[in-house]
Amino acid sequence: MKNIILTGATSMIGAAIVKEALAQNKNVAAVVRKNSPQIKNLQNLMENQNLRVIECDIHDYKNLVFDAGYYAFIHLAWQSTGVDFRDDVYAHVNNITYTLDAVHAAHRAGCNAFVSAGSQAEYGLVSEKLSGDTVCNPESGYGVAKYAAGKMARLAASQLGIRYCHTRILSTYGEGMDGKSLVIYLIKTLLKGEKPSLTKCEQIWDFMYARDTARAMLAAAENGVDGKTYPIGSGNAKTLREYVEMIRDIINPSIEIGFGEKEYYPHQPMFLCADINELRNDTGFEPATGFEDGIRMTADWVKSRLEENRI
Repeated sequence: MKNIILTGATSMIGAAIVKEALAQNKNVAAVVRKNSPQIKNLQNLMENQNLRVIECDIHDYKNLVFDAGYYAFIHLAWQSTGVDFRDDVYAHVNNITYTLDAVHAAHRAGCNAFVSAGSQAEYGLVSEKLSGDTVCNPESGYGVAKYAAGKMARLAASQLGIRYCHTRILSTYGEGMDGKSLVIYLIKTLLKGEKPSLTKCEQIWDFMYARDTARAMLAAAENGVDGKTYPIGSGNAKTLREYVEMIRDIINPSIEIGFGEKEYYPHQPMFLCADINELRNDTGFEPATGFEDGIRMTADWVKSRLEENRI
């Protein structure tokens, strides 16, 4: 058993990592912000004796202290992630400091490995499969800060003798997803029998189910090569319109889709597809959940939340 520390544990990806790590019989120290309304994402896991929940706000990571015996630290926490805050430069500069605080917390806990969660926003606008070596030219404040945080954290981890891997997550969906996301908006709208209003959806996109993303992050923590950057995606891509139509056909085939009724948002990438060959070769990771199966499980979750007026 290799014990892990995880920040951002109540997010969709965080909760999926907790669930997957517990299924692998790991001990998990889940760091959550105080009085987090998202703690419900861990609700069904709280009785597991291998899970320890630690309340700590991100600006207090510099004071985080853990018992010895942890192997890896996975850092997901980040402030101001919504679309409306993508260019909040001061907030994102602070996130770089908090990432470095997390690296030093990992060192105090005796961790051998540190994995940071970056973003496809680090690449900017590209038209090729995204690898760890793809040239980055981020356009949003969020993307710039994620890129800088990864570079600075790699340096800090090297100074402290910690194996370091940076990940760049593309488009993950699943239970616990933000209600403003495209996938959840689509599922909710279709379940209500209403017409979704969308852009033209011409983008080439790469979606991956949250539990597969969790498995990829854990694989990087256990077997990733020091200093490498791994894009996290399925490695396959379709037009966003195709994905939308697949979701429609699963939820409510009779509904018309309002393609072209909205404009693209600023910094909108038009091509996203991960090259996962290095991740596969270094860690043995393979995606396990097809898009349609993942959507069905996500739709079941959304339906239950709608019935409880919780989404």
